[in-house]
Amino acid sequence: MIKHIVFDFGGVLTTIETERALRRFSELGVRNPAEYINSYCQKGPFFEIENGDISAGEFCGKLSTICGREITFEHAKYAWMGFITEVHTELLEYLQTLRGKYTLSVLSNTNPFIQSWAQSEEFTPCGKSLAQYFDNLFLSYRMHCSKPGEEIYTKMLAEGCMKADETLFVDDGEKNIEAAARLGIKTLKAENGKSWRKALEEKLQREE
Repeated sequence: MIKHIVFDFGGVLTTIETERALRRFSELGVRNPAEYINSYCQKGPFFEIENGDISAGEFCGKLSTICGREITFEHAKYAWMGFITEVHTELLEYLQTLRGKYTLSVLSNTNPFIQSWAQSEEFTPCGKSLAQYFDNLFLSYRMHCSKPGEEIYTKMLAEGCMKADETLFVDDGEKNIEAAARLGIKTLKAENGKSWRKALEEKLQREE
């Protein structure tokens, strides 16, 4: 029986567009940004910031070296926010009908730049932050590990007092889904930009 539902952030709660982010980093002066960035796993300092290995300030310093000019927090935030094209507020509001019966959590490879927006009143038109919709936020840069590595899932289960077979994980990344499933976590594959509400409702009904 499912007691906990965990959602990815980008591609599940929001629509992401990698090409838009690549253009913005290119504008800052990053040559061939695709060498560092893709939809699911970053490289170099882009991985280090998401994995919590460096601070936001250190990331800006490394990006300044790459770009050959000073990059501020706001410059970097502008580029990272290129990933986000839409917040699925109707799905977030739907999830509130499930709270109480299930604990709701987020498990995301993310960074301080995107989260400075997501955890503010600017996140939704009604002025709610991401944290107001969920019981737990499991964020890679705070946990010092990232998907699809096993450690982030085991930390999530331990910190959230969850049993794998009572937990459902919704993600749009195939490797992330596969990693969770290997640990016995139930999974649901979402599609970036598409509603997963019906599929979630059917999954929950089957697991009752």
